[in-house]
Amino acid sequence: MLAISCVPISMTSHQPIASSVATRQQSAERSTLVSAGVNCVLSVGQIAAGLWSHSQGLVADGLHTLSDLIADGIVFIANRNSHKGPDEDHQYGHARYENAASLGLGLLLIGAGAGMIWAAVESLRSPQGPTPVHGLALVVALIALVAKEGLFRYMLAVAKRIGSRMLIANAWHARSDAISSLVAAVGVAGNLMGYHWLDPVAACVVGAMIGRVGLRFGWEALNDLMDRALPPSQVQAIRASLAGTPGVISVHDLRTRVTGDQALVDAHIEVDPRVSVSEGHAIAVRARTNALAAHTAMAVLDVQIHVDPSERIATDPLPLPDRDALVAVLTPLLPTGTPLDARHCVLHYVDGVVEMDLIVPAALAAEPARITDAIHAKWNGLVRVRVLASRA
Repeated sequence: MLAISCVPISMTSHQPIASSVATRQQSAERSTLVSAGVNCVLSVGQIAAGLWSHSQGLVADGLHTLSDLIADGIVFIANRNSHKGPDEDHQYGHARYENAASLGLGLLLIGAGAGMIWAAVESLRSPQGPTPVHGLALVVALIALVAKEGLFRYMLAVAKRIGSRMLIANAWHARSDAISSLVAAVGVAGNLMGYHWLDPVAACVVGAMIGRVGLRFGWEALNDLMDRALPPSQVQAIRASLAGTPGVISVHDLRTRVTGDQALVDAHIEVDPRVSVSEGHAIAVRARTNALAAHTAMAVLDVQIHVDPSERIATDPLPLPDRDALVAVLTPLLPTGTPLDARHCVLHYVDGVVEMDLIVPAALAAEPARITDAIHAKWNGLVRVRVLASRA
C-alpha cells in the first residue's frame, strides 16, 4: 500500500524536565530561610544602633537589609508558587511567578534607593549639618559587612547549583548589601575622624547602589515577561538536536521563550512529503524527546513540534483541490460502494500539484482513461492520477 502524505501536526503533551523540581524547591526554600534569619537579626541591630549612634549611613544600610528581608519573603512565596503544575487558569504552569517576583524585587530596590538618597541629601542641606556618630556604629557596620558577604557566598553557591535566576538575583542583592555595609563603615569611620559629612554621603552612595541593582533586576525580569529568547548559542544547540533526528530533513521557524528558570521551544520540522501521518508523528515525537534529553542544563520545559512536508512552499495545498472535492468527481465514475477512503485514495501534495493514487478493483484499473480524463478535465495540470489495481 502506498503511503499517505503527512499533514501538519503539533506535539503539545507535557513531559517533566530531568532535574528534580522537588530538590530545587527544597534547596531554594532552605537558602531563603537562612537569608531571612540573618537579615532579620541584622536589620534590627543596624537600625537600632544607627538611631542610637546618630549614624544616617548605618540606618540606610539597615533599611537596605530590611528590604532584603522583604525580598526573601517575596522569593519564598514565588518559589512555592512557581513550581505548581498547569491548571485551568494557567495552562502553561506557574513558572513566571519567578519573573514577576524578580520584577517586584527590582522595583522595591529602586524605591528604597531613592528614599535613602533623599534622606541623605536633606541631611546635608540641613542648617545644623550632619550629626557626629558614636563608635558603636562602626562596630555594627563591620559585623554586618562580614555577615552579608558570607550570606552572599552561601546563597550564590545554592543558586548556581540548582540553576535559579531568581535566587541568583537575590544572592547578588545580598552582595550589594555587603558592599553597602562597606560604604557605610567607611562613612562612619570618616565621621568619627571628624569628617561628619562622610556619613550622609555614604548613605547617598548606598542608595545609588541599591537603585542600580534594582534597575538591573527589574529590566531583566521585564524582558523575561516579554518572552525573551534564549541566547543564540543555546538556540543553535536545540536546532542541532532537532535536525539530527532521523527522518528530519530540516528545521525552520525555531522560537524560544524564557519562563521562570526554564524555556519553551516551538519549531517546525520538515519530513519527506510521502511519509504517512503516523510516521511523521513518530519522527516529531523522537525529535522532541531528543531535544528535552539533550538540554536539561538549560531547563527546556517543553518542545512543541509542527510537522511540514519538505519543499513546504511548493506543497502549499491552496488552491489545490481537497479530498472531498476529488471524491465528489470520482463517485459518479465508479460503481456504487467503491471505497474511496484514505487507504484507497492516497493523496500527496507535492511540487505544486496533487498526486493521487486511486486503488480500485482490477476490472476498473484495466480501463483508467475514463477516470483520468474526468479528473484532468476538471483540474488540468493540478492533479496527477495513477489508477492502481487492488490486491484483494
